[in-house]
Amino acid sequence: MIRRTFLAIVAAVAVTSPAIAADPLRIGVEGAYPPFSYVEADGTLAGFDIDIANALCAAMDRQCEMVQQEWDGMIPALKAHKFDAIVASMSITEERKRQVDFTNKYYQTPARVVAPKGADFTDTPDGLAGKRLGVQRGTTHQCYAEKMFPKAELVLYGTQEEVFKDLAIGRLDAQLSDSLIAKEGFLDKPEGADFAFLGTDHLDVECYGEGVGIAVRKGDDALREALNKAILKIREDGTYKKIDDKYFPFDIYGD
Repeated sequence: MIRRTFLAIVAAVAVTSPAIAADPLRIGVEGAYPPFSYVEADGTLAGFDIDIANALCAAMDRQCEMVQQEWDGMIPALKAHKFDAIVASMSITEERKRQVDFTNKYYQTPARVVAPKGADFTDTPDGLAGKRLGVQRGTTHQCYAEKMFPKAELVLYGTQEEVFKDLAIGRLDAQLSDSLIAKEGFLDKPEGADFAFLGTDHLDVECYGEGVGIAVRKGDDALREALNKAILKIREDGTYKKIDDKYFPFDIYGD
């Protein structure tokens, strides 16, 4: 009887395991942060983050399911099991690590200020005093702007695209964002022709953390380690470089 019960359990596991393995890995993405994440005219999701997520799923031999989520609700949605991981250019910061666990970084780029060409102010605390500075709400850029530019009039937006739109029509004096986002998503486009980077790179471990990683729920160590191995794998087999070359003229992984 004991042996028969044991064999029945083994048989049940053998039947159910493939179904478990076949469960798609649900990835939280934003879709409003080009060139990392955006929506094509036909409604499909595209961008660096999307391609990286698909490559990681392939490396883990897992099926991917992209779940679009507004940035403000990204971590609450992960904790509520709406998806299993976040691949949305989320910086690894101490504040966020209190809520979620992170993989190793999968890229790291500095932040920069963008303003009209020939602007008569600087990207310093005094230089931006009284200026309308646009940033995306709930991001590391909001943290940095509040810390470094306390005299600026901070204007918060739900998406980075909204920041660029208001900068282009003169509702903002300047904006702070990831340097690549600013270049690819604004400065290299017709609407950004009259604008340029102001000053230099902005780096701050307290606000910007240790790079951009993939967030998982607290204690989900198996998934976190599987993703870490997948990041290493796509770096080593050339997949990461192919994706990087598709969007950027240099390796954004960083040092």
